[in-house]
Amino acid sequence: MTAGAEGPDRPGPMPAARRCGPGRRWECGSGCRPSRSRRPLMSADQLSMEQIDVLLSAAVAAPSMHNTQPWRFEVNGTVIDVFLDGSRALPAEDPTGRAMRIAAGAATFNLRCAAASMGYGSWFGLTPNPAEPDLVARIVVEPTASPDRVLKDLSRQIPRRHTSREPVRPVPVSTDARIALTRAALAEGAELTWLPADKVHEVLGLLIDTDLREIGDWHRRAERAHWVGGDRATDGVPSSVLGPRSAAYPAPVRDLGTRPADQTRATATFEPVPALAVLSTAGDSLADQLAAGLALQRTLLIATRDGLKAAFLNQPLEYDDLRRTVQRITGKPGFAQMVIRFGHSTVQGITSRRPVSTFVHTGAEES
Repeated sequence: MTAGAEGPDRPGPMPAARRCGPGRRWECGSGCRPSRSRRPLMSADQLSMEQIDVLLSAAVAAPSMHNTQPWRFEVNGTVIDVFLDGSRALPAEDPTGRAMRIAAGAATFNLRCAAASMGYGSWFGLTPNPAEPDLVARIVVEPTASPDRVLKDLSRQIPRRHTSREPVRPVPVSTDARIALTRAALAEGAELTWLPADKVHEVLGLLIDTDLREIGDWHRRAERAHWVGGDRATDGVPSSVLGPRSAAYPAPVRDLGTRPADQTRATATFEPVPALAVLSTAGDSLADQLAAGLALQRTLLIATRDGLKAAFLNQPLEYDDLRRTVQRITGKPGFAQMVIRFGHSTVQGITSRRPVSTFVHTGAEES
C-alpha cells in the first residue's frame, strides 16, 4: 500500500465527521466515517485514469506562489491524498510553508469542483494524519444523486481563472460583487475584509517597507530569479505575464521582474486606489492555512464568474511583524493570509502547468 492509502474501509488514521453531506469536511478524531452510497462506487471502487486526469487537471490549475505548483497526489481507489512537494518550496520567501499550504488548499477546492462536474460527491479532511506532515488533505469521491450545484458551476471557471498583473478598467467593483466574494470566503470558514481608501494606502505604504528589507537580501532575489522571467513551458512565471511596470510607486501590483529585460519593460498607469481585500482566518494552524486556500479558490472562481480579475499583494505577509500589521489594518482579530486586488480586465495572462503524470502516483502502479 502506498503512503496515504488509508481511507474509508481502510486501516490507518481517519478523521471523524464534523458535518454531513457530500462535499463536506471531516476533522481529525476517531469514530464516524463518511457513509457509503448503496450504489456501486465507480468501477470496482477505482477511479478510472480518465477520471483521475479530469480531477487532477483541475487541481493543478490552482494558483501557487511563483507558480511553483508545490503539490503531488496519490490515488488509491476513490481516495485522493494531497501532499506538499518539498522540492518546490521557497525557503527564502516562504520559510514556514504557509504559501505552500494555501496553494494545496486551493488545489483541494478545485478537486471538489471537478468531482461535482462529473456528477460525484466528495468528502474531504485537512491534515488527516499527524504522522505524515506533508499529507495535507484527503478527498473521497463517491456517487451521489445530488452533486453540489455550486461546485459544479464553479468548475467551469477553473480554466478561465488567471492572475492578472495588468491595469484594470475604471469600473468599481460593485457592492453585489463584494458581497458575493465575502460570502464565498465565509463558506470555507475564512473572512474577506474590503479595505476603505485610507486603509488601502496604509497597506500600499507597507510595500515600501518590504522593498527596503529586500535590498541586499540576495537569497530572495536568487530564489525569485529561479522561478520568474524568461520563457516558461511548465512552471514558474514567464516574462510574458509580468504585466507592465507601474508608473507610480508604490504600485498596486507586485513587480516580480528580476532579469534586466524584465526590469526595463514598459510602464503603465494603474488605478490610484485599488480594490483591495484581506483574506483572514480566525486561527493560524496548518489546517487554518489550508482552509484559507479553500476560501481563496472559491473566492477567485466566483470573481472569475462575475467578470473580475485578481492579483496578489502578499509581500507584507512574508514578514511576521508586517503580517500582523496588515491584520490590524482590517480592524478585526485573526491572521491575514492573502492580500488580493480585484478589478475588471479583459487581458489574459496564462501560466503553464506541468503534465498531470508528473504529479500523481496511483495504487494501480504497484499491482
